[in-house]
Amino acid sequence: MPTSKQLATQVHQVYFGGNWTEVNVKATVSNINWKTAIKKIEGFNTILALTYHIHYFTKVQLRVLEDGQLIGNDSESYKHPNISSQNEWETLQKTMWNEAERFTKILSKLPDTTLDSPFTDKKYGTYTSNILGLIEHTHYHLGQIIILNKLLLKP
Repeated sequence: MPTSKQLATQVHQVYFGGNWTEVNVKATVSNINWKTAIKKIEGFNTILALTYHIHYFTKVQLRVLEDGQLIGNDSESYKHPNISSQNEWETLQKTMWNEAERFTKILSKLPDTTLDSPFTDKKYGTYTSNILGLIEHTHYHLGQIIILNKLLLKP
C-alpha cells in the first residue's frame, strides 16, 4: 500500500513533472495559448474544458483534505469559465498550480492510517482509492489534451 508521501509525490509529478511518462499538466498546458485552448473540434471537448475538468476533481479532494467536506458533482466538472484572453488563461493556470501545490503539501502530511479510511463516506471508497483515481484520471485526460493540441496545431 502506498504512503501519503508516495501518493503526494505522484500527484505532484503528474501536475509538475518528474514521472516516468515524461509528461505533466503544467508543462503541457502552459505551452498552449488561449486561442488553441478554446478551439473546438467537432465531437471533442476543448483543451480548456479538459484542463478545467482535470483540476475540478483536484479541488474537490483538496476541500476534503482541508476541511473534510466533499462538495462536488460530476455534472459541474466541465462548467469552466469563459476565457477570452491569454491573461485569463494564465490566471486560471496559476490558480490550478497553486491549488495542486497545496493539495500535495497537505496530502504528504496526511497520516498513513487515514488512507484506508472512508473518503467522507463509505460509499465513496477510501482516501487511497480516490487519490489513485485522481492520478489515473489526470493521466487519461492529459493524454487527450496532448492529442488535441497536436491536431489543432496541424497545418
